[in-house]
Amino acid sequence: MSPPPAPPAPPRRLVERLLHEVWFGTSRAARMGAAALAPLSLLTARESARRRAQIRSLPPPSTPVVVVGNLVVGGAGKTPLTIAISRGLRAHGHQVGLLCSGYRGARTEARLVSPSDEALEHGDEAVLLARAGCGPVAAGRHRGEAFALLLREHPELTVVVSDDGLQHVHLPRTVELAVFDRRGAGNGRLLPAGPLRESLLALAGMDAIVLNGQAVCPVPHPRVFGFRMVAERFVPLTAHHEPIAATDFARFAAQAPVAALAGIGEPERFFDMLRGLGIRAQTLPLPDHAPLERTLIASLRADLVLMTAKDAVKCVGFADPRCWALEVSAEPDPQLISWLAEVLVGHTSA
Repeated sequence: MSPPPAPPAPPRRLVERLLHEVWFGTSRAARMGAAALAPLSLLTARESARRRAQIRSLPPPSTPVVVVGNLVVGGAGKTPLTIAISRGLRAHGHQVGLLCSGYRGARTEARLVSPSDEALEHGDEAVLLARAGCGPVAAGRHRGEAFALLLREHPELTVVVSDDGLQHVHLPRTVELAVFDRRGAGNGRLLPAGPLRESLLALAGMDAIVLNGQAVCPVPHPRVFGFRMVAERFVPLTAHHEPIAATDFARFAAQAPVAALAGIGEPERFFDMLRGLGIRAQTLPLPDHAPLERTLIASLRADLVLMTAKDAVKCVGFADPRCWALEVSAEPDPQLISWLAEVLVGHTSA
């Protein structure tokens, strides 16, 4: 049986592909596109400078806050790293709470999120963080309000780790970590001419840079750490199978047409991980945080449908026996956790 055909890309995905080529491409057309959009980047520069000034004027938080964010639009592995940092700090004796925006969730107000909550209501990252079991999770578009709610409901917390939020002007912070993946800083320009939310110059004021895998640090910085993503196991979204170790799944899938979808910042990172495991699949890249619908899953002509854990939380209510999620973990340099634990002693700033 031949692999399933890829459905036509939606308009938003086509626009994302064009921007991705402008931001990360090296062709003459990419350079011309960036130059044409450069005047609009002046607006981003003005707004990001205003936000950075507001952030610098915030008083220190009553409970230390570690912000795990990035300057580049799209995911760079922040959520797995947030979970790994939270577990590492717990191992050092901290009572950890987690914070996120609940992006793409229907609810926007500050609220606590439990493992059984719906991703459509609270956002995929919020539910994924809650299911990681590292500590209580609060979500809200206004991160300052979510932070206050988290501390009010859990006064025992000794540190809060925020998944993203570097540019959020209402979130006080103790430590800022800027995460980069193999895309680096692209063409180094600000939105919309480039992928940067704020200038690379802002990195000088951040406490550390954390590199995903073989990523290269875009600027010199006195404190650089690394982490790697590890494929753990494939978990069925229904009760028809038991979980299978990632390294064994290729044998299980060897004779089956396989489709793989990913609604993350860089879908190719997920697809490359599958290839590295020896899994051949027809790939379906989706926009970051894209909603998944029953009709999309049903339309895939494949015996197995593979997805990220972040996508899986959006379709547990209608997944069929073909659906599997790849659980991954981040393994940070031990020095990163040790340094954070040292910085947090006495609630001191970095």
